[in-house]
Amino acid sequence: MRFSVFTASTPEWTPAEAARNLAGQGWDGIEWRITDQQETQTPGFWAGNRATWPLTGLEDHLDEIERLTRESGLEYSGLGGYARCDDHDGVERMLAATARLGARQVRVTMPRTDAGEYRALFAAARRDLEWVASRAAEHGVKALVELHHETITPSASSAFRLVDGLDPQHVGVIHDLGNLVIEGREETLASLQLLGPYLAHVHVKNAAWVAGEPEEDGTVPWRAEWAPLRAGAGDVDGYFRALHAFGYDGWVTCEDFSTELPLEERTRGNLEYLRAVEARTRPAAAA
Repeated sequence: MRFSVFTASTPEWTPAEAARNLAGQGWDGIEWRITDQQETQTPGFWAGNRATWPLTGLEDHLDEIERLTRESGLEYSGLGGYARCDDHDGVERMLAATARLGARQVRVTMPRTDAGEYRALFAAARRDLEWVASRAAEHGVKALVELHHETITPSASSAFRLVDGLDPQHVGVIHDLGNLVIEGREETLASLQLLGPYLAHVHVKNAAWVAGEPEEDGTVPWRAEWAPLRAGAGDVDGYFRALHAFGYDGWVTCEDFSTELPLEERTRGNLEYLRAVEARTRPAAAA
């Protein structure tokens, strides 16, 4: 397996700093975040993220993205796009950029479940994804559907239903440990087997359910929060054992949205931890 970082999780670093720091720590690759975002004085994961490239005018930045990535010695694990499947212009631009950079694969986001009636949303997304698949094939790249809470594809089962019958050379699924803590978790090995050739990429982060203050009647509200890899509810060792059992040997992209540790310490420690977990969960015959 090879390990990369999604720059949504490195908001304090500029693109040049992200490439230099991650390469210096020994990461194999980088997954650039590409989206138009709200600018803020204080950098954050979702707004004011300094390691994000804008979708508006993206074509003018491709040479710089390519230069920073190449000079750092990092590879692309893919591109972290935010263009939704029904935004055909945005998707086309992301697919073209993926091909131009040689990044091979790019995330295409799915509708949120609160955007309408589920069956209608799903049917429309399937039609859009058929178009996406055809365009991805034209560009020679792969479009990725992420397992993500609060969207129409929170689970492997829902994602498989969406992509089933499309060409797995040009449409794939991102399995995501942390998102599945919040919604959509199924037994990991079974979910990987269900996806089969559609399993194209893996994201690793962690989350935990936290109890709030009891209400007047004693009801305890719970909320999900991002957590360090070692401290969340997701079983990282079990996750890697399942990946090994399935035979997955592709990219594992870390996107740690916890804030207990400073960014540089967090990314460095995550790489050490992920490599240790990957090694100790590897079947003996493959060690």
